[in-house]
Amino acid sequence: MTWEFEEKAWARGFSAVCGVDEAGRGPVAGPVCAAAVILPAGVVIEGLNDSKKLSEKKREALFEVITENAVSWSVSLVDEKTIDEINILQATFRAMTQAVEGLPRPADFAYIDGNAVPPQLGLPCETVVSGDARLPSVAAASIVAKVTRDRLMRRFAAQYPVYGFEKHKGYETKAHDEALIEHGPCPIHRLSFLKKFYQKHPEAKR
Repeated sequence: MTWEFEEKAWARGFSAVCGVDEAGRGPVAGPVCAAAVILPAGVVIEGLNDSKKLSEKKREALFEVITENAVSWSVSLVDEKTIDEINILQATFRAMTQAVEGLPRPADFAYIDGNAVPPQLGLPCETVVSGDARLPSVAAASIVAKVTRDRLMRRFAAQYPVYGFEKHKGYETKAHDEALIEHGPCPIHRLSFLKKFYQKHPEAKR
């Protein structure tokens, strides 16, 4: 991981370059979370990487380092009801846009993980496939988004203990499926995501 992309943006005259990434597009429960992070030029954060390649303990430790060292950072959550209403892609775009807009120090350029630009993002930007494994600022955003969402899902686990959210964070697992079959969905389940589940498990409680 190098500063190659950020350096290109700085060379073009941009001074506040943020990385943007999301966590939680795939689960059947809970919100989608996006983060935007502006890092100081050349800052060294040992172990910075795509959040999916890190242990939960390592992500938690890096979250503290990132948020302490960042020039500016912001997170945004879009809940399951909105996801059901506008679909997960549009909800992700909304979360990303809100994260960028929420930066205490505004960004003037954004690198976005993936290949799609949120249409309402009101600043110059570029997408980078696998950006969370290639750009420090996007990797940092990946970790901030993932840790923020995981912490929330652990709180939901205390509120809805039968589902085991503290373990799978809302993703489909055998244990999660079994809980859904027995208990049906709770208020944070994405009903639009459960259509295939109910086709597969017509015996499931609704």
